[in-house]
Amino acid sequence: MTKQITIIGLGQIGASAGLALENYKSSLKRVGHDKKPDTAKSAQTMGAVDEINFNLPSSVRDADIVLLAVPLSELEETLKLIGEDLKEGAVVMDTAPVKAIVAEWAGQYIPAGRSYVGLVPSIGPDHLLDVGAGQVSAKADLFHEAVFLVCPAHNVSEQAVKRVTDLLELLGASPLFSDPLEADGLMAALHTLPQLMAVSLLDATTKQPGWKEARKMASRPYGLTAASALYLDESQAILETMRSNRANVMRVLDNAIRSLSGLREALNEEDLKSAGELLDDAYLGGMQWLKDRLGADWLSEDKQQIEIPTFGERLLGTWIRPDRKNK
Repeated sequence: MTKQITIIGLGQIGASAGLALENYKSSLKRVGHDKKPDTAKSAQTMGAVDEINFNLPSSVRDADIVLLAVPLSELEETLKLIGEDLKEGAVVMDTAPVKAIVAEWAGQYIPAGRSYVGLVPSIGPDHLLDVGAGQVSAKADLFHEAVFLVCPAHNVSEQAVKRVTDLLELLGASPLFSDPLEADGLMAALHTLPQLMAVSLLDATTKQPGWKEARKMASRPYGLTAASALYLDESQAILETMRSNRANVMRVLDNAIRSLSGLREALNEEDLKSAGELLDDAYLGGMQWLKDRLGADWLSEDKQQIEIPTFGERLLGTWIRPDRKNK
């Protein structure tokens, strides 16, 4: 029996998920919705969805899975609009970089008999250093060998969690189970801080006297650092992320400020030894991360850590996952 997934939000994340599922069209119907009609139409043209539905509540009525790939600033309103139209047994997932507040909204707007599981996607190693965003940057293998944080609501059923892990397998990704509060702490450092550091760089340079000439010389170091801000979500979505995850964002900003202050103090005191040690430690840590991240070795080495035992023994059987022998 064919199942339906409705993807709401057809930018890079939503369209990439749809493209990754194209090979499973015989068992999975892909319905797309986007608030921008042209974006929805182009997603269908590129093969990311089988059909589009411009009516938001109607788009989820037959869905077994609803994937919300919309900015955090739009999530509460979206959940409110679709809640009553979700069919019995439907599983709703989102891809926002903040999880605790979304879990609260889901508890408020998703009726009993339906499930919510929060997701935090990451990019596969083949595309880790790609620069770009939006639907034009969507790729079928964007999530290949990526790890997704999976944050089930406290009362979610085994069947609903199984449905999520099956979907991730189809996307080429692996699950790493997390508490929403833990996920928020991680994403403040890994998602929000890089964006805010890039914003700070741009704010500290583009408003300075002489920028008109200096901009002509800004090259790779500047561009790579600024890239996180050059394809930011809408500013309202970033503000919502900061507000919703305020304590964690303040904590990681304090860490960054301390690090920069340490460098400034060492430079002020001409303590190049201390500054050099900080630079060397950061470089070595960064290079080790990049090697590990591009290699994705943990997919085999840490398999038991990814499949946390409290879920691992229960997540058996199949839902929409095809038999590997028949691939």
